[in-house]
Formats: sequence, structure tokens, C-alpha cells
Amino acid sequence: MPKLRGNRALEALIEPVVTGLGYDLVGVEYLGRGRSGLLRVYIDLPGGVTVEDCERVSHQVSGLLDVEDPIPGSYHLEVSSPGLDRPLFKARDFARFAGRRAQLRLARPLEGRLEGRRRVTGTLRWLEEGEAGTRVRLALDEGGELSLDLEEIDSARLVPEVDFGRGPRRGPGRRRRRPGA
Repeated sequence: MPKLRGNRALEALIEPVVTGLGYDLVGVEYLGRGRSGLLRVYIDLPGGVTVEDCERVSHQVSGLLDVEDPIPGSYHLEVSSPGLDRPLFKARDFARFAGRRAQLRLARPLEGRLEGRRRVTGTLRWLEEGEAGTRVRLALDEGGELSLDLEEIDSARLVPEVDFGRGPRRGPGRRRRRPGA
């Protein structure tokens, strides 16, 4: 899952290239695995992202990383759209998707009635930015609300809402009435 914290330097390096090509940089995540890692770059456009878009950005970002060499050792570069389970990286992501369901992974276990839990799912309510920091309010699926400082959130993703266009469900044994019958 994407880290909200920790990839700021890579993001700052890559963002000018991505935005210069006309895309939005959703976020960057680096997953180190033994001697090699995976660098994921998420891009977006208002109309969606194609494979050709990802290829174009990958080519340019790869060239930049070859010159700057910010990651020691070997790694694989992956450029993709954010997908249905879109990762939330920035404060503006939480504000933009207020009203949508999200799953949050916390940096530390919770206390109180949710003691020990590091994952919570609910509906994003609002984002509040103030002198004390940025806070996210989440209406929990199991009831109640949770207010978290953005720094307490290790990673977050939207929960996909898929509607296959099926009409209302009919109960077992119920059949559709035929016109004129």
C-alpha cells in the first residue's frame, strides 16, 4: 500500500517530468524487496489513462532516474493509473474524495474502543487544516467517527464501489411478469 510519508524526495524529483508531459502525479511509492525494489508512479488525467500514456511517462521518468540515480541498487519502474482502489497520498486527495469509502492503515495501533487496530474502513467525512496540522474525519463502517492527524495515517485507498447495472434483486422463486400475461 502507498506510504503517505517517506517518498517526498522521489515525488519532488519526478513531478516536474510528469506534469511537464501534461499528466497529474497522483503519488509515488517505493517498495524495497531485498536487493531490488519496485518504484510505482501513479498518474492521472481527467478522461483516464491509457497504456500508451503510462509508456510515455515511463520512458521519460526512466531517463530522469538513470541520470539522477536517487535509488541505490536495482529496482523496477512501474507507471500506472490509480485504478478503482485509488491510493490517497496527499491532503487534497482526502478532501477530493470526501463522501467516499476508504480503508486506512495507521502508523500506530489505535487506543480506546478500537484498541490495537491498525486498519479502519469508513466514509471520508472532511479534511480540516489548521495550525495543529491536518486532520481527517472518518465515519466508521461499524459506527462512530474517528478523527486522525494526517501524519497518523501510513497509507490509504478508496474502497471500490462497483455497480454492474443489475436492477433490483428479486427474491428466490420470484419471476418477472410478462406483459399481457
